[in-house]
Amino acid sequence: TVKIHPLTLSDQSLLWEMLYHAIYFPKGTKPPSRVILEEPDLARYAENWGQGSDMGYKALEDGVIAGAAWLRLMHGYGHVADDIPELTIAVLPDYRGRGIGTALLTRLIDTAAQSFRGISLSVVGGNPAMNLYRRLGFEIVRPESASYTMVLRF
Repeated sequence: TVKIHPLTLSDQSLLWEMLYHAIYFPKGTKPPSRVILEEPDLARYAENWGQGSDMGYKALEDGVIAGAAWLRLMHGYGHVADDIPELTIAVLPDYRGRGIGTALLTRLIDTAAQSFRGISLSVVGGNPAMNLYRRLGFEIVRPESASYTMVLRF
């Protein structure tokens, strides 16, 4: 009973929460402090939501927020071109492994394909989400020491 709804301007606080949950840390390691969200390179993914070409969706299961996925044109960790937006996606821990990430990302890809020539992202090596990205057609374009930049071209 998952329902996908567009993100709106009133979802700003939700994006900050989802941004925190988008930060990958391996099982058994201590989660980072929420102070990390104040770092400018990370904050740009959520601050001032609703600008220009921002687009995204939230997933609700039985009326409760389960996750969100959104795109922004910016120079972030996964930047590949000024006209290709970067993806941020998070599914809350209690809802992972149920297809919610796939549902969110599939909807976002369908919408983005009407406006952009692709989507990029940065993912830390070892993050299980890489399997989802590959399954949906994302390809590694820039391997780095601890992370990968991936692109889905339309």
